[in-house]
Amino acid sequence: MSYANRRQMSGNRTVSIVIVALLHVLLGYAIITGLAYNVVKKAAEDLKTFDVEEEPPPPPEEPPPPPPEQQVETPPPVVSPPPLVRTNTAPPPVTTTNVAPPPVITPTAPTAPPAPPTPPPPPPPPVKLQPAKARGSLPGLITTDDYPQDAIRNEQQGTTALRLDVGPDGRVTNCTVTSSSGSSSLDNTACRLLKSRARFTPATDSTGAKVSDSVSTRIRWQLPED
Repeated sequence: MSYANRRQMSGNRTVSIVIVALLHVLLGYAIITGLAYNVVKKAAEDLKTFDVEEEPPPPPEEPPPPPPEQQVETPPPVVSPPPLVRTNTAPPPVTTTNVAPPPVITPTAPTAPPAPPTPPPPPPPPVKLQPAKARGSLPGLITTDDYPQDAIRNEQQGTTALRLDVGPDGRVTNCTVTSSSGSSSLDNTACRLLKSRARFTPATDSTGAKVSDSVSTRIRWQLPED
């Protein structure tokens, strides 16, 4: 087959395809148009057969009753107040009272109490002419027989310094330890014995009267030998 014949056959085929397509389009249009017409026709028939019932109109409203007649009240008559009667009253008399001014009090300084009298000066102490003197040796008044037993057992010894207060009668009125021996037993024994055994010639003053005095002494304690 020649080239010209093939080209002619191809052109005829194309024309045939176009014609078939047009036929399909026309056929579809006719089908769609007919169906739409039937649907519209059916809807019109349904509308014709539909009956619309009309509602009865509402009853007319009754007019309101007329308002009752109002009775007009007559106002009470206006009574004018009685006229005011003014009487001229005299003002009360004004009395003045003279008030005396308060007295002026001048403060006065309190009077100072009188000074107490000057006490007289104390009399001068009498001059001591003669001091108290022991009648015998004071250390000799205590012997080894007076040694306390507890001090012997504890082997205590030493020297006790004493101050004896002597009264006008020559007796010892008080004993004070001024220096301890180191043993309270020895110190107490020395004071006790001297207060009971010591005797003094009392001291005298410038007038010859007997007066109190004090005397110092020392007692040496030594353990007795066996």
